[in-house]
Amino acid sequence: MKKNLLAALAVVPLVALLAGCAGAPTKPATGTDGDAIKIGVVGASDPYWDVYTEAAAAEGIEIEIVDFAQYPQVDPALAAGEVDLNQFQHIVYLAEYNEASGENLAPIGATAIYPLGLYSTEYTDIDDIVKGDTVAVPDDDSNQARALVILQSNGLIELTDGGTIFSSLDDIDEAASRVKVTALESSLTASSLPDVAAAIINNDFAEKAGLKFSEAIATDDATDPKALPYANIFASRDEDKNNKTFQKLVEIYQTSQAVQDGVFAVSGGTALMLTTPAAELEESLAGIRAEITAAE
Repeated sequence: MKKNLLAALAVVPLVALLAGCAGAPTKPATGTDGDAIKIGVVGASDPYWDVYTEAAAAEGIEIEIVDFAQYPQVDPALAAGEVDLNQFQHIVYLAEYNEASGENLAPIGATAIYPLGLYSTEYTDIDDIVKGDTVAVPDDDSNQARALVILQSNGLIELTDGGTIFSSLDDIDEAASRVKVTALESSLTASSLPDVAAAIINNDFAEKAGLKFSEAIATDDATDPKALPYANIFASRDEDKNNKTFQKLVEIYQTSQAVQDGVFAVSGGTALMLTTPAAELEESLAGIRAEITAAE
């Protein structure tokens, strides 16, 4: 683990509200403060969130989608009670947050795995990238490691550790690599395209930048069984992971065809939809945390 990111995650300001709970079936279920159950996301403007809100209301559950601009804001908000659930991250990201902050947020349901793509406005083929060019990757540890493995798989860099969920810029063998790599905050990788040869861009920000997923010049394989650590999840505070209303919200997401169609459309047809049981997600999370502890 890289200490600077851990420190940064640990000091994000927190605010305090109460957690959500199930309401009576004769009226919309709400949080314990009487308001709607708040779900923190990155990308609330995606149309399927309106569809999901309506699907939840049809089941008697009132929800409010709370938008965050950057990934590092969302887990601290959940830990503090500003939101009741969140849905924006994969298991590796959550493991790193929990380890860095001392929190114990829990995955309560899977949503999808999204392939991570390399985009360029200068090149249409990865083989055309010139030796010495600069490629941008996300600066958060989990997405950066995944991005570096993609670059290595496509012959752009060599990693001295072979490529793992902990790979960082320090593991790049610069002498053996074709390109230079720079790390940027995830939301800035898309806007960096005019200044770099290519950039690894998370799906949320690729879509916002008007990029077509079919235009990615390289991606990883979301169907690989080893990709489970990158399954996106609903997360709750540990004490709320058995909340029946929260579990119902996961079920609605996974079974509503309109919601599934919306997620698939926003992903440019790349999302691999999941119904992985929470127990398997928790097992994966525990395994990754054990790897993090061993690497420290």
